[in-house]
Amino acid sequence: MVKLLYVVLDGMADRLGDEVTTLELARKPGLDYIAERGVCGLMYPIGKGIAPESDAAVISLLGYDPFKCYTGRGPLEALGAGMTFKEGYEVAFRANFATVDPKTLRIIDRRAGRTLRSEEARILAEEIDGMELSHGGYVRVKATVGHRAVVIMGCRTGRLSPYVENTDPAYGKKGLVSVAIKTYEPYVRKVKALADTPEARLTAELVNEFTRKVVEILDQHQVNVERRKRGELPANILLLRDAGSELPKVEPVTKKYGLRFSLIAEMPIELGIGRAFRADVAEAPLPTSSPEHDYSVRLELALKALEAHDIVYIHLKGPDEPGHDGNQLLKKEKIEAIDRYFIMPLLKELSSDVAVLVTADHATPPAVKAHTDDPVPVALKFEGIEPDAVAKLTEKECMKGSLGTIEHGWELLPKVLRMLSM
Repeated sequence: MVKLLYVVLDGMADRLGDEVTTLELARKPGLDYIAERGVCGLMYPIGKGIAPESDAAVISLLGYDPFKCYTGRGPLEALGAGMTFKEGYEVAFRANFATVDPKTLRIIDRRAGRTLRSEEARILAEEIDGMELSHGGYVRVKATVGHRAVVIMGCRTGRLSPYVENTDPAYGKKGLVSVAIKTYEPYVRKVKALADTPEARLTAELVNEFTRKVVEILDQHQVNVERRKRGELPANILLLRDAGSELPKVEPVTKKYGLRFSLIAEMPIELGIGRAFRADVAEAPLPTSSPEHDYSVRLELALKALEAHDIVYIHLKGPDEPGHDGNQLLKKEKIEAIDRYFIMPLLKELSSDVAVLVTADHATPPAVKAHTDDPVPVALKFEGIEPDAVAKLTEKECMKGSLGTIEHGWELLPKVLRMLSM
């Protein structure tokens, strides 16, 4: 029986219209081999006109329509971080420690320069964890990785609602799905309710109160005093987004496909999705300074998972962050490192009964410094397939592939499984 290794490179793609994309610049013989020996195409991770966040995109890549089952990133981040919350009563948010002017709330850096150490974040989170708000409101805060955190907000006098705006102005909302905004005013958003209910209005009021108090507490915290002395940006606010009050209620992924399904990732959001969708989850260690070590560990996890599972989904970080930072050279190096230390060794190890599917969860073009709504390349290689005319894994090349353009990410996995007769 054929097995499937589903490899997703976070933010790998750029825009089709870019003069030269990062994939075109990168030396990546392994990825190009998969494209040349397989069938290729393009795919909109969610749909045309939608610049997705990773969470909704990953849900879509697993074969689920996020507009039907998505309940907000916050609950998934909380699950991935090992936090519990009262579904239907409390609201969970994804949060970023960021840097603002404490007087005007003008945003200086949405991620505190990406220099916040996990231990510093833990100390800052503990300082505001347990904060009391008006109307019986309260807050729990947990730092996760680097500048990332989870905030759970509740109220002793009633329920809260996830239908509020994000304080992070870089993201708007379509229902509960956050969508990246290309241009925005760099100020912390004073949020409004997105539903005409007392619960939504109360939640908006508590979020705005929380934002003010966090700045007052963190701006002159000793951690930030020391960061300023070192010439680093202070982490003096938490930007909130992606509110949710419950976990997705979906058919488990193993039951949906009637196949044993494993998910391998390192970040709380992907881990939370895996757990919520009832995959067998393997947690990869956080990256070190050695990509050779990091990707060899992930390769070992993938090969081990293939022994006991029919589908193994592995989420590889690397290209997304330099895309956000506008650093095409570093994004190129990250893609090349994945190719050198994961893809090439993988091709040497794989048996003939394992198919390989490679794609991205979204495009993060360095020229834009944000997720965009562009389609991403897809390449599928398995024994006995008749290759199409694509020679390399790039956006423009894959546009010529026999898979065509897949309009929604949730159509990809079912299509591939049909092709493999799984």
